[in-house]
Amino acid sequence: MFRFAVWAALSAPLLAQTCTSVATYSSCDFVFEAEIGEMAAHPNPYLTATLHGEFRSPRHHTLLVNGFWDGDRRFVLRFTPTDPGAWDFRVTSNIASINGKVVAFTASDSEAPGFLKPENVHAWAYTESRMAHLWMGDTSYRFPWIDRAVFDQMIEARAKQKFNHIRGLVMHPEEKYRKAYLSPDQPNIAHFRELDARIIAMNQKGIFADLVLAGDQNHLANVFPTRQQRERFIKYVAARYSPMMITWQGVQEFEEYTDGRALLGEIGEYLKKFDPYKHPRSTHTTATSAPLLSDGWMTHAIYQTSATGLGAIERQILTVPLVNAEFAYEDSGAGKSHPHHVDSDTFRKTLWNQTMNGMYPTFGNTGTYGGRKFEVEARYLESPGAKTMTAWYDFFARTRFWELQPYFEVDGGRALALEGIEYIVYVEKPGIIELVTEKKGYEVYWYRPATGEVIKDKKDYKGERFTGQPPDQSSDWVLHLSRDGRKEGMLKSWKFESRRVHKQEVERTPAKIPFVIDSPAEDAIQAGKPVRFSSKLTRETRASKAMLYVWTIEATVDHQGYRVIGTTQSGDFTVPASLSRNYPAVINLRLYGINANGKVYALDRVMRADR
Repeated sequence: MFRFAVWAALSAPLLAQTCTSVATYSSCDFVFEAEIGEMAAHPNPYLTATLHGEFRSPRHHTLLVNGFWDGDRRFVLRFTPTDPGAWDFRVTSNIASINGKVVAFTASDSEAPGFLKPENVHAWAYTESRMAHLWMGDTSYRFPWIDRAVFDQMIEARAKQKFNHIRGLVMHPEEKYRKAYLSPDQPNIAHFRELDARIIAMNQKGIFADLVLAGDQNHLANVFPTRQQRERFIKYVAARYSPMMITWQGVQEFEEYTDGRALLGEIGEYLKKFDPYKHPRSTHTTATSAPLLSDGWMTHAIYQTSATGLGAIERQILTVPLVNAEFAYEDSGAGKSHPHHVDSDTFRKTLWNQTMNGMYPTFGNTGTYGGRKFEVEARYLESPGAKTMTAWYDFFARTRFWELQPYFEVDGGRALALEGIEYIVYVEKPGIIELVTEKKGYEVYWYRPATGEVIKDKKDYKGERFTGQPPDQSSDWVLHLSRDGRKEGMLKSWKFESRRVHKQEVERTPAKIPFVIDSPAEDAIQAGKPVRFSSKLTRETRASKAMLYVWTIEATVDHQGYRVIGTTQSGDFTVPASLSRNYPAVINLRLYGINANGKVYALDRVMRADR
């Protein structure tokens, strides 16, 4: 006899609301139990049993939702209603007692803002409310494996600190941790049930789970060597987690994968196919995931960089949101194992410099991020860096952050602005600041990132060129010129954005570019061996003397995408052997530069790489 039960996915098992009275943007489970005799035909239900539901909304829109096997004879259709009102769905399955069932339920309205989507070129908005989303992330790679008491402390602390994203692994590459898959064709149901519970706990605190599907060094491809296995895996995790508050972050450091671009393109297409809610998609990286944007599956770019130039340049030429997932990890006592593990002051300054690039930040502390060489310890949850992040959030929550653009009419600092409304200048080294503004009246605030202190000038400013300096030189400061009354009036409008965002055309004409590639001078270089690179200014102006640089290299025939090999005017780089499948290879060396006025230039040189 067919059995049917409904359990709420956003509460403890077997408790609380059922899907017959679920609220919008709350996931719930329709649980089906197959007959004992039926399972004889499915010795491994993960491989052979099929289940999906065609959900019809009150507006008569249809969503195809895949179900998943959850151990023994248990099958689940996990679903989140996006509209209030009467829903129904029809089940299709190759298990006879489940196939053809029609279920009706009602979704009540809620105040939930919805899931996330890119909006206004570089910003984020909620799907339901269309309110802007101020992305502030944390890193906890091992959140599915750490002691549950420590996890609970982490979620409680991060929610109070106003973090709204935590990224972590779905599968861990090290054998000492609980396996997500016992074999390529056998998921560990206990692991995924625990992962369910922990993502639900995050969601209940208003925190999105940024899911990194697998580790670095070819981990996902090693676990699932065939395309069919990878498709089945993505279908499974999408069925379990797409109804929840999540984003997809591919794999750790895709550049370390054999043919990583093709693999991520395959995974990305599966996510597009199997995620009915179309959550944001990208991948982790050693520098930037932007080389994969042209493949069409990503919705935003992710970075691992503390270099100011990379974010500054790509923000000018890309038309997607940018999330810097690993610009620095704070060492507040746990220790450090990598160059980007830095003290709390350096972390704060890097945070603000990357923010001036127009990037959304993700935090990490070496005592909590779950790296290979560090244990996760609750005593590091209240670190200076975490408090810096909270202060950062509080500051930008008072701004029109979703409309701020990098602004270059400034000396003495780096700036964001919504021109004529507000100007934000980060002053890492206190001194005289000169800022060109639209001629309006502005309140003048000085904000100290180290403490969260705000000092308001007694006199407002009105003019076209602001000149001033921070209250003291003891630390870094932020100058904030704001038309508070005007901003308040703008919030009454239904419009998300008040003006269009324009993409910059990169200057590629050599005669108009104020620098040249000085080295390498030869036409051939050796993959795997250090090569000297340098550029030389040919026209020195105020703008060109403050040039920031990024060097990239690409073997275009093999379609691996470009790799960032340098972020300074000169230095040494090594051509990664994985850049090309075949050698000798024709490669394109590109040097980007951005001047103090925000103008981006690019020079190309075609070369040969040998092994």
